[in-house]
Amino acid sequence: MILGMMQPYFFPYLGYWQLMNAVDEYIIYDDVNYIKGGWINRNRIKINGEPALLGISVRKASQNSLICDLEVSISDKDRDNLIKKLQVSYAKAPYKTDVVELFADTLKCESANLAGFLAYSNRKTAEYLGIQTPIYTASELKLDHTHHAQQRIIDICKARGCDKYINAIGGKELYDKESFEQNGLELGFLRMDPDIVYPQGKGEFIPSLSILDVMMYNSRDEIQKLLDRYTLE
Repeated sequence: MILGMMQPYFFPYLGYWQLMNAVDEYIIYDDVNYIKGGWINRNRIKINGEPALLGISVRKASQNSLICDLEVSISDKDRDNLIKKLQVSYAKAPYKTDVVELFADTLKCESANLAGFLAYSNRKTAEYLGIQTPIYTASELKLDHTHHAQQRIIDICKARGCDKYINAIGGKELYDKESFEQNGLELGFLRMDPDIVYPQGKGEFIPSLSILDVMMYNSRDEIQKLLDRYTLE
């Protein structure tokens, strides 16, 4: 069984979904520290040909708090403003109607918990993309916290009964294959095809924007092809 795991992010870039689609089981790693100023509660879209931030507020955001212990701060006015911002930014995008509907649906999530909100968003987006990988959160699985960093990932792999773990390419700086092999595990790294380009409206193509941008300009069939454009190292 192949396992993949990443922290929860707000409508993350295409590579996040490639990883989710490439594994047999996916864990949202939500019982780790919140990263202030990162991509957990925001991401980039394209407005008037330039990258711009779109995101939600977090109550008492602190890097000393676990993601699963924080709460979102989003009012009805905030929801309306976010939806309007997306609608206006992608007014001429071919799949605007479906994507705005999905986005609005995720903002209706009843959970005030940040991890719960993001897990709901991830599951709804995966469903839209046609990804059938089972998705769990680390907090609900109550996985062992005895170790940290690489050893905790190895512990989780053993607890879930997998024999291979795939991480995003950035993990090359954090994990080494020898340590995984010593524990009977194969380690791989997923690298998104850097040559992925698609029609993106006004201005030059901007890579690694939120999946919202990808969905705005690509059909579900086209996205299925993009999900397979990666290499394993």
